[in-house]
Amino acid sequence: MSVRNLSSEQSAESAHRAGFACFVGRPNAGKSTLTNALVGKKVAITSNRPQTTRHTVRGIVHRPEAQLILVDTPGLHKPRTLLGERLNDVVRTTWAEVDVIGFCLPANEKLGPGDRFIAKELAGIKRTPKIAVVTKTDLVDSKALAEQLIAIDLLGKELGIEWAQIVPVSAVAGEQVELLADLLIPMMPDSPPLYPEGDLTDEPEQVMVAELIREAALEGVRDELPHSIAVVVEEMLPREDRPADKPLLDIHANIYIERPSQKGIIIGPKGKRLKDVGIKSRKQIEALLGTPVFLDLHVKVAKDWQRDPKQLRKLGF
Repeated sequence: MSVRNLSSEQSAESAHRAGFACFVGRPNAGKSTLTNALVGKKVAITSNRPQTTRHTVRGIVHRPEAQLILVDTPGLHKPRTLLGERLNDVVRTTWAEVDVIGFCLPANEKLGPGDRFIAKELAGIKRTPKIAVVTKTDLVDSKALAEQLIAIDLLGKELGIEWAQIVPVSAVAGEQVELLADLLIPMMPDSPPLYPEGDLTDEPEQVMVAELIREAALEGVRDELPHSIAVVVEEMLPREDRPADKPLLDIHANIYIERPSQKGIIIGPKGKRLKDVGIKSRKQIEALLGTPVFLDLHVKVAKDWQRDPKQLRKLGF
C-alpha cells in the first residue's frame, strides 16, 4: 500500500479538488464517529446502539487545496421492516453517486456475515474506488490489528475488490484520521469548492436538532427501543419581545414511539428521564446553534410507524 506524495502532485497544477466520499459498514462500525473526527465537530449522532443513523449526513472537511464532503449513510443490514428496506435503498443510491467509498470494519471484531454481505454488494459496484478503513484500532493490540488487515486484504481478493488503500484509524484517539483525509483527497475530481468556507454540514438545522434529541433519548434505554424512537421538531422560533443581547429560541419537538407501553420508559419515574433528555439535548443544541434555547418535549405514540408507509412519510423517511 503506497501513500502518495501529495505535495508534488498538487503544486504542479495547484488545482482545487472537491468531491464526495461515503462511509459504509454494518451498524455500529464507527462511521459517525469517524465523520465527526474528520470534520472536527459533531455533525452525526453517535450511540453505542446499532442503527442510529437514519439520514445521510454530509460533513464537510475544508482544506486550502480541497473540499471533502463526507456522506454518512445508515448501516446496511438485512431489513426486517419497511423502514429497514428504505434505509438500505438510501445506502445503495448514495454508493452510486459518490467519488470514493470507505468501507468501515472495526479492528476489534472478526469479519462476520454482515461484513461479507456488504462486501458482496460493493463488489458489484465496479467504477467507484474503494478504501477499507479499519476503525477502533485503539481497542486492539498490534498483533490483532495485523490479523485484521490480512483478513480484509484476503476478503477483497476473494470477492474481486481491489482496495485502493487499507487504512487503520482510531477516531476516538485521533490516530491516522488526517492520513485518511490525505488519501481520500487525491481521489476527488478537480473542482472549485462546492460549499461555502465554514459550512460543516448541509443538514437543515431542524433535522440536526431532532437528531440530537434522539441521541439523548437513546441513552440508557432498553435494547428493544432504539429502532422505535423518532423525533420531529414541530417549531423553531425566536422568542418575541426579547432584547437583542438576550435572544431565546423556542423549540417544540415530539418524541414518537410505537407502543403505549414504551411511553413510560422514555418519560421515566415522575418524568425524570424525559427531563434528563431535555437537559442533555438542550446543551448540545445550544452549542450547535450558538444561542440559548427553551426546549419543549412531548412523547407521542405513532402505532407501528416503522411498518406504516403513511407514518414513515410523516416522520420524514
